[in-house]
Amino acid sequence: MSDIRLFGIRHHGPGSARSLKAALDAFAPDCLLIEGPPDADALIPLAAHEAMAPPVALLVYRPDRPRTCAFFPFAAFSPEWVAMRHGIAAGATLRFIDLPHAIQLADGFGVSDAAPDTAPIDAEPVAEATETPSEPAPASAAIRRDPLGELAAVAGYPDGERWWDALVESRAGADGDVFAAIGEAMAALREGAEPDPDEAFREEAREAHMRAAIRRAAKEGFARIAVICGAWHVPALMRHDAKGQATADTATLKNLPKAKAAAAWAPWSYERLAFASGYRAGVLSPEWYDTLWHHEGRVAARWLARAAALLRENDLDASPASVIEAARLAEALAGFRGRSRPSLDDLDEAAQATLCFADPAPMGLIRRKLVIGERLGATPPDSPGTPVEADFEAQCKRLRLKPGAAAGEITLDLRRETDLARSHFLNRLKLIGIPWGERREARGRGTFKESWYLTWQPEWVVELVAASAEGGTIAEAAAGRVRSRAREATRVAELSGLIGTLLDADLAGATAAVIRALNDRAAVSADVFDLMDALPPLAELARYGSVRSSDTEPVLAVVRGLVPRAAAGLVAACQSLDDDAAGAAKARIVAVSGAVALIEEPELKAVWGEALRALADQEHVHGRVVGRAVRLLFDDRAIDAAEAGERLRLALSRASGAVPAAAWIEGFLEDSGTVLIHGRELLAVVDEWLCGLDEALFIELLPLVRRTFATLAPAERRAIGETLARPGGASLDAAAGSQGFDPARAAKVLPILRLLLGPEPATTTGDAA
Repeated sequence: MSDIRLFGIRHHGPGSARSLKAALDAFAPDCLLIEGPPDADALIPLAAHEAMAPPVALLVYRPDRPRTCAFFPFAAFSPEWVAMRHGIAAGATLRFIDLPHAIQLADGFGVSDAAPDTAPIDAEPVAEATETPSEPAPASAAIRRDPLGELAAVAGYPDGERWWDALVESRAGADGDVFAAIGEAMAALREGAEPDPDEAFREEAREAHMRAAIRRAAKEGFARIAVICGAWHVPALMRHDAKGQATADTATLKNLPKAKAAAAWAPWSYERLAFASGYRAGVLSPEWYDTLWHHEGRVAARWLARAAALLRENDLDASPASVIEAARLAEALAGFRGRSRPSLDDLDEAAQATLCFADPAPMGLIRRKLVIGERLGATPPDSPGTPVEADFEAQCKRLRLKPGAAAGEITLDLRRETDLARSHFLNRLKLIGIPWGERREARGRGTFKESWYLTWQPEWVVELVAASAEGGTIAEAAAGRVRSRAREATRVAELSGLIGTLLDADLAGATAAVIRALNDRAAVSADVFDLMDALPPLAELARYGSVRSSDTEPVLAVVRGLVPRAAAGLVAACQSLDDDAAGAAKARIVAVSGAVALIEEPELKAVWGEALRALADQEHVHGRVVGRAVRLLFDDRAIDAAEAGERLRLALSRASGAVPAAAWIEGFLEDSGTVLIHGRELLAVVDEWLCGLDEALFIELLPLVRRTFATLAPAERRAIGETLARPGGASLDAAAGSQGFDPARAAKVLPILRLLLGPEPATTTGDAA
């Protein structure tokens, strides 16, 4: 009869891994059954390949729909990885026994088929990203979702991670009894846990399949069978030989849907293994756990020495004496807290006090490098790759781009098919988080050129693997990533920016989806300024997007819809603005006016012009906004100099107040003084207003006026000053300009005009003679 032993482990726990290694050495199993995807059984032998360097991950996906997938990361300290390496070295039979993902990823299986668990002790390393994300667990499933959290709360720890680290991971030695203790604790917790309705059938099917795999191994005659699974499942798997259990499990697994599944090894990183990356079965401190795994004996001294070396590499002071003091402090803290050796919390406090002198900046560096870590994994060159990796290699070969090559600059001519495809490819990579190319300003004239500076980083291989959760190709993954960002966007302006990136990347399908989302969001948006922020980039795309041979008509349709909405709410949006808000509103109005001018459609120009005129007529809107509206109307020749001068006189009258008048001038003149140079009557009005201020008010307004004129170009300020310095100043020039035509001055120009233009054509016989 087979000797079957269950080892309940915590995924990615070096304490569990060390205890498991000792237990397996003592038990010497001839069959190891590991909680994991049976779809990847054929890839298990590669774990012992000399080129395989964890962290790595198994990717299981549907070939017909690669976005439907699940990831299974492993680190060197992951108990499952230790079990695989042990079994391969011992020549034992190794199998994954979880419910196959050909079933879990099939259409119609469960509600949240491939959703990740949230608790590290229970959550198999699966599904960092799936097609259908799971909903938050109900309160009734709190124990099922986070059993460690429940135990930690009872023990007085803030979370399950810290509790497990203190009691298991940071303990010295390897005690096989820990598996019996954890199994007993899980049995007690399962008695008080209510099943999650959304996960109940999935968990029942998983445990039924694992029990069936145990029974099958026993029937095959293996003498010593070791079962390595998440500790939560131990009480359920112990019932594998209970009366009637086989019949019940067969009924549970009967007629389950099934799809074709494929698997591949892929490099991973500690950053993605950490909780901070969003991986729910991750750990807070993978690099720390790596140190615990490889250097159990002098872990505190080694970790602090690495911290000091890291600080010195970054030109920060860290002497050997400080390291010794930090080690003593960490040992003392551990003793005060009843620990046999320092935990990560003890070392963190000791390093902060003695090495970093309570400065959070160097501690942030230490946590990033030595707690989370930046370690990258590697897989054998001949191992099966992920779909996105294969597409990336094919695209690089087709476009003659080499990852890993020396950094350099390339200039693309978008009129050429290959260069245009390169531009699309680099922009798609940026969308999935791989900024291989950095856009730079192209030399020469024309909008058909792009300059890119290419620098490849090895860690981007992990991003390629992660992108497989979004699609099977670079284009599909980029489109999926943008669709996700579009769903999360809360402002219309965010969506307009996404459209530009999609046109650059030539992702027509995703562009249509984002445009639909933008129209839907704009239809219900009450934020006029948000609509205005979206217009300038869209107008530029509609005007110049054709350089990439992209269809910009949908973008133009969006602009045609947004301009009337922004115009209708402009006056209401500009009410009751303070100085800062008025400045921002003025900038938006200028930007939208430029966008409307860029489109060159009379209907849009008329709609926006009416909105500006309505704004210019407002008496209770901030002067900076009204002044800019008048200026825009004047520049667009919607009002003449006489009307502009009259509006200026009314704004600068004593009844309006000096401060609002100064704000009006600022809005009217800011960034361009040509209106005063060529419209001397306007300059006369401003000069008369300033000269009429009493001394106290002039001193009060002087900073505002100086700030306005400081925005003018030096040549413009000089021309205005020269005009005012002449006898009579602006008033004299205005009067001279109003005298009309001067025949004597005009006659002096006629000879030159005749030389340039030729003689005047004859209109009658008498004139010709």
